[in-house]
Parts: sequence; C-alpha cells; structure tokens
Amino acid sequence: MFSHDTVWSAIDRLAESYQLSPSGLARRAGLDPTSFNKSKRIGPDGRMRWPSTESVAKVLDATGASIEQFTALIRGDAAPLPEGAFAPQTGSIPLLGFAQAGAGGFFDDGGFPAGQGWDLVEFPASPARKAGVYALEVQGDSMMPLYRDGDVLIVEPGAQVRRSDRVVVKTSEGEVMAKVLSRQTATMIELVSLNPAHPNRQIETKNVEWIARIIWASQ
Repeated sequence: MFSHDTVWSAIDRLAESYQLSPSGLARRAGLDPTSFNKSKRIGPDGRMRWPSTESVAKVLDATGASIEQFTALIRGDAAPLPEGAFAPQTGSIPLLGFAQAGAGGFFDDGGFPAGQGWDLVEFPASPARKAGVYALEVQGDSMMPLYRDGDVLIVEPGAQVRRSDRVVVKTSEGEVMAKVLSRQTATMIELVSLNPAHPNRQIETKNVEWIARIIWASQ
C-alpha cells in the first residue's frame, strides 16, 4: 500500500541495504543530511511531510537502485539491490585532528565532514572503498600502543559496526575517542581502550552522537 509510512519505510530499508543510516544515505545522495531524519517526517503543524520526487531521484541515482526496486520496497517486497553502486571516492579526502574534531562544527549528525576547517590528505587506500570516508590524525599518546601520535586513521561513517571493530566515537558532549567496540545494546555501548593506562568506557546510547568504523591506519 502506498502511504506516508511505506514510502519512508522504503527509504529506511534502502539505507539499511547499504549499511547506512538515513542521514548517511541523504549525505551520499548530495542532500542535506537531516533530510530523512525521523523528526523531519512530521511538520511543526502536525502534518505529514513526504520526501520530494527530486530527493527520491537523487537517492536512486546515488545507489544505482531502479524505480521498480524502490516501489518493491514500498510494497514491502525483498527487492534485490545493486552492490557497491556508490561512486568511488578518489584523490584527496578531508583530514582533521582529534582535538579539533571534538570542538564542534566539523561534523553533521551522521558523522560526515561539514563546514570548514579541514586540511586535505591523499586517499591512501583502494578507490574501490565506499565514498564518504575521511581521515583523522592521532594527537597524543592516549591510543598507544596501537596508534601513535601523528598516525592517520581513515574512518567510514554510516557503516554498520560490529563487536571487536575499531571505531571512532563522538559523544554528545563533543568528546572524540578511538576504541574497540566490545558490546552494543539498545541503551548502552561498551568500549575497550587501546591504551591500558586509560579506562574502558560505558556510554549510554542517547549520549553517543555517532560511531564511525576505522578501515585503515598509517602505521
């Protein structure tokens, strides 16, 4: 059935198919990263807000999905979607230090680069990696012995994270840290410190702004 709920559910399912959050999908499609947030689906006056046909077209173009596949998602069918359809990112990518990353203003709510303040670094990994990755430069010794001062970490926001993944986490208070994901529930994440001199962390999910998976490090 074609309805407000089924259309938004189709967008959510499309994002999920590529291991993205709705904001991550919007960002990859060149839209405002808040375009698909659940809070934007009902207007201030209580009226239902629908995604525009232009937004849907941009999402289909970014993912490589067809309109037939999208309508199948609206119907609730299991539509086969093309793999790796996002345009590869090559050349320079944004680079920011961890200390700056916690200062605010450099990320949207999906953990993607936003605004100004970035340096650039050449993308050292395979260009076949998904678009949207960026680099963080380690500052200090809090991540020793795994990551040293000056190491560059390539992170992939919006990707699904699993237990034992090395991740970068930003809290709602602006703290940015690199840890190993030990456990994740609906209400809490448990993080193991890379440096035994620093304590492990338990953070309530409501206090986590975003988590990005570390996919490469310059060691």
